Amino acid sequence: MATLDGLPPLRDVIQRHGLDAKKALGQNFLLDLNLTQKIARSAGPLQDATVFEVGPGPGGLTRAILSLGAKKVIAVERDSRCLPALAEIGEHYPGRLEVIEGDALKTDFAALAPEGPVKIIANLPYNVGTQLLINWLLPSPDRWPPFWESLTLMFQKEVGQRIVADEEDDHYGRLGVLAGWRTDAHMVFDVPPQAFTPPPKVTSTVVHLTPRQNPLPCDVAKLERVTHAAFGQRRKMLRQSVKSLGGEALLVKAGIDPARRAETLSVEEFVRLANCL
Repeated sequence: MATLDGLPPLRDVIQRHGLDAKKALGQNFLLDLNLTQKIARSAGPLQDATVFEVGPGPGGLTRAILSLGAKKVIAVERDSRCLPALAEIGEHYPGRLEVIEGDALKTDFAALAPEGPVKIIANLPYNVGTQLLINWLLPSPDRWPPFWESLTLMFQKEVGQRIVADEEDDHYGRLGVLAGWRTDAHMVFDVPPQAFTPPPKVTSTVVHLTPRQNPLPCDVAKLERVTHAAFGQRRKMLRQSVKSLGGEALLVKAGIDPARRAETLSVEEFVRLANCL
């Protein structure tokens, strides 16, 4: 039985190709094509856009992105077992799917980006999702605005909450500062465990991020040092947690009360602190 896009149901694809999800690769497959369509639509219009996808697996989200009119999908997949299933999708959408077998953490996405709008849409493997986001937020060498115009990514809900958090939020930390400095980020919708095969133990969430064209000027390395020190001892007063960076003298120079704690500082204050290093 074919689906609305003319391709077989994902359960049939998985069974035919023997694609049991591997825990070591952080795999949890989404089989509901209505849900993958919802994720793809939350990235906004896809016409004329090139979309990067990480960990497509059997291709449920890939199919949704292509069916919504993306000019091309460049998918990075580490699991060679998935390549035949993805090749079938490529045959169905001639010239619009490029699959790169490899490790996304070692992939230079900026070098692969063509001219024109680029979006990243992915159900990220749980074990590498946060690091991939940081790589896209803090490219090396540091270039901003980035090559992408939006990120639409699925994370464990707790990670999503950390990405969108701001000061005084219990989830606020280094990730919230870095994302808040360089992007506008918001959670789009939650995805329950039972939507996946196999079901994870936690709820997932889709996060949408768009780059700030002119973030506050700041040296990336210094901001990372400040946030690492401050949140490394988040329950202590800043005079103690940033002691190795200059302690009270640094805080006074930045106009920040040394008795405050890391979770009370805004993104702008962290940038000011980094700029005073």
